[in-house]
Amino acid sequence: MSVIDLGGTADAWLRAPVRPAHVHLVNLESPPAVQPEWMETDLADACELPDSILKGQYDLVISNSVLEHVGGHERRQRFADAVHRLADRHWIQTPYRYFPVEPHWLFPGFQFLPAAARAVVARHWPLVHTPPADRATALRAALGVELVSRTELAFYFPDSHIRAERMAGLVKSLIAVKA
Repeated sequence: MSVIDLGGTADAWLRAPVRPAHVHLVNLESPPAVQPEWMETDLADACELPDSILKGQYDLVISNSVLEHVGGHERRQRFADAVHRLADRHWIQTPYRYFPVEPHWLFPGFQFLPAAARAVVARHWPLVHTPPADRATALRAALGVELVSRTELAFYFPDSHIRAERMAGLVKSLIAVKA
């Protein structure tokens, strides 16, 4: 099986208990200097993939927690269009907008706050991964995450089954699956 992972990392696949015959990673972060022969990596934007990637033959597209970072409806649509073009099957996971705790900041209701309040939380909340140095950086980080609803995910992936991943009985994340 040949898999293309949009936004994936080599580390995740190296730790996986099962792996496909070929994995093609596409990420905005630099790929590792050394990788196994079954892995291919490209530094690219999943919303603006070069033809060399779009012309590839893949059995499955995987993306884990990337859709909320691509930047607005137009870019989410381009991301989805790329997924549909790359393979007949996909597994696209994204945190759910209405889960009470925002997963990037681990702050209750963060996604519902006004942008200015999100910037303050991003700078001062003790559970943030790396506190931004200034207000502008905090605001950029807060605006860089746009969680999606079930309706939005179904819009981008209309032929997919939308599955819910739950925590404590609440929907934590959504997965668009097309088998």
